[in-house]
Amino acid sequence: MAQVMAGRFTAQAEGSFVVFLIGMRVNRLLAFSKWVPTAAAMGPMLRTLYAHPEKGFLGGETFLTWRGVGLLTYWRSWEDLEHFARSSAEPHLEAWKRFQRSVGNDGTVGIWHETYLVEPGRHEVFYANMPVFGLAKATSHIPVTGRRASARERLESSATSGG
Repeated sequence: MAQVMAGRFTAQAEGSFVVFLIGMRVNRLLAFSKWVPTAAAMGPMLRTLYAHPEKGFLGGETFLTWRGVGLLTYWRSWEDLEHFARSSAEPHLEAWKRFQRSVGNDGTVGIWHETYLVEPGRHEVFYANMPVFGLAKATSHIPVTGRRASARERLESSATSGG
């Protein structure tokens, strides 16, 4: 179990970054042959990304939902994310092709993603009595002190420091 960091913390990210949310929804629970391979495809991608930080992946968190799974991920740039998604040398493209062949538009499994390009000074985060998590885990975990005491001050601080 992750160590809880007592107190108030925030993240310090330098420059711009990308927040990428991706997930899967099981629409037909008994269609195991469709959703199990879809869920299993994420493992090799994450192992590759954690083993090769030069690909631009900063880190992420996994969430289970009633009918699926989601990942909250952070990337150095849109170009890094797009390259990982489209390159035949990376595990994503083949997994996407398998999904298209196996599931396609049959409705058994849903997949989704959302991409947010975050400019310096356009984000604010807060953690109280949490393990190192989210953006702070992907970048720098720092105490909430002084000019970072409120959400407004954290936003203003990130705007003036560039991260």
